[in-house]
Amino acid sequence: MTDLICIVCPKGCHLHVDEENGYAVTGNSCPRGADYGKKELVNPTRVITSTVKITGGIHHRLPVKTDRDIPKAMIPEAMALLNAVQVQSPVKVGDIVVKDVLGTGANFVASRDM
Repeated sequence: MTDLICIVCPKGCHLHVDEENGYAVTGNSCPRGADYGKKELVNPTRVITSTVKITGGIHHRLPVKTDRDIPKAMIPEAMALLNAVQVQSPVKVGDIVVKDVLGTGANFVASRDM
């Protein structure tokens, strides 16, 4: 039995995931919590937020994020990929900065205009 705190919403339900019984989840107050509990043990994923270099903008860094979650184990490699990225202003919110990050189908997109 593994105990988790659900991060799907601000409520923060205390989940109990029973790996020996098909990853049965208890303690959740909604179905999304049950999905999160199982997914967190079977294949944890995260949305990455970071920054990349930008030239011609009002700041030196542009905030970016993935447009969907990627496997947690790939985060260090994805962050290393961002270190080599530099974009040119102007950039709009939602513009793709890096397409198909590490073959996951997720894109790094700008999260502000600059």
